[in-house]
Amino acid sequence: MTKTKTDISVIIVSYNVRFYLEQCLRSVFAAGQGLRIEVLVVDNASPDNTPAYLSERFPKAAWPDLRLIDAKENLGFGRANNLALAQARGEYILFLNPDTLLGENTLHEALAFARQHPDLGALGTRMLNDNGRFAPESHRGIPTPWVSFCKMSGLASLFPKSRRFGRYYMRYLDEDRAAPIEVVSGAFMLIPKAALDETGSFDETFFMYGEDIDLSFRLLKSGRQNYYIPSTILHYKGESTSKTSYRYVQTFYGAMLIFFRKHYPHAHFISIPIHMAVVVRAAMTYVVGNLRRLIPFRKKNVHLSLPKYAFATDGERLTELPSGYVTFSLDTHSRQEALEWIRTSDHRHYLAIYDPKTRVTVTGGYAMEQKD
Repeated sequence: MTKTKTDISVIIVSYNVRFYLEQCLRSVFAAGQGLRIEVLVVDNASPDNTPAYLSERFPKAAWPDLRLIDAKENLGFGRANNLALAQARGEYILFLNPDTLLGENTLHEALAFARQHPDLGALGTRMLNDNGRFAPESHRGIPTPWVSFCKMSGLASLFPKSRRFGRYYMRYLDEDRAAPIEVVSGAFMLIPKAALDETGSFDETFFMYGEDIDLSFRLLKSGRQNYYIPSTILHYKGESTSKTSYRYVQTFYGAMLIFFRKHYPHAHFISIPIHMAVVVRAAMTYVVGNLRRLIPFRKKNVHLSLPKYAFATDGERLTELPSGYVTFSLDTHSRQEALEWIRTSDHRHYLAIYDPKTRVTVTGGYAMEQKD
């Protein structure tokens, strides 16, 4: 008897973000209606007891297409993804971050585009921040020595639309049109399994950051083309990682050094400004960290924003609401509707999603479970 072929294997590596992961999983299965999908979650030894939480929320009998791999230790991003990839059966592999939210159309649109482009290496999509602004990492260029110089020198910021100076974020592209790009973000990265068999998957030398750049570059060098499509998803942008910590600065720039040594071994000069960037950013992190202890910075928090907290209802003119959170309840709105509203808003509001089935509200800065 011939087994039914799996269209997409979705691989999610998670660390300490169980509420975001749960919301992500439910959006994936909603987006996978009508497709043959499987979902593999690798938990990197989360302190929040993610495996037990998922087992309770997604019992095997009711969710046969979901498999949990409990790593027991933090394997890093690349190694954990590769662990799941060895078990994946899909024609296409989707590497997906746990702090993302897919619209109901996302997987159908991505799969249709992929099948129309036999030269596909990796496919990325339009990612939004939680206030609806376009995330620049949705399409990027390879950080060659010149592109990296432009970014670190500020030329890319001065001339963001320039094809010569602004190639790192490719801001000269129209975000509403599909286009060939160079680097696809690991937050949403759809790749034909055949392409991974040819080029290999993530380089485990990278622990965190840089793996997606390296894989994107290898796919391009193999003769395939990476693409961007304007199918919208939400990316809360690393809820499990503080972007202001010294560890983040060290890990991110360390990953860039690994990339340059691997692909540009003769460009020794580039390591000097990268080392300088680590020192400068580390000093800034130290100063900001001490200031935060002295000055009560206001965080995005649903409890602090209750006077500005509003539920979206049919017919309500949300653009006239004060700045703050706007909550979409999934019993009255689809995820697609929520994403489209925040994308076309004036970006004064932050999106919150309430799921009445789980009684959990998730925002970019907070996840809250409603108790009796």
